[in-house]
Amino acid sequence: MEPINLNDLQHFIGSTVEMAIQDVQGGDQAPAVQKNIKKIQYCPDHTHVRFYFDAIYFLAVPLTSQFHHSEASFSATDHNSGLTYTFKKMK
Repeated sequence: MEPINLNDLQHFIGSTVEMAIQDVQGGDQAPAVQKNIKKIQYCPDHTHVRFYFDAIYFLAVPLTSQFHHSEASFSATDHNSGLTYTFKKMK
């Protein structure tokens, strides 16, 4: 499994996405929210990719997650935590 490559995600910068974090065990789920992706970068220790919503707030996705992406969506499953992160571009 290859780690997440930032170059593959650049097309999300400036996009509004519907974001959801799901527990693969099917526990209580938070509702999906709409966020604008301002920038994407690695965290300082290069263990996560940070999706910034402004200058301070971000969502960190582990680099070791199993991921799939297209021009319109991104999904990463972290088997260690049991969480799946999904982004879908809004039209």
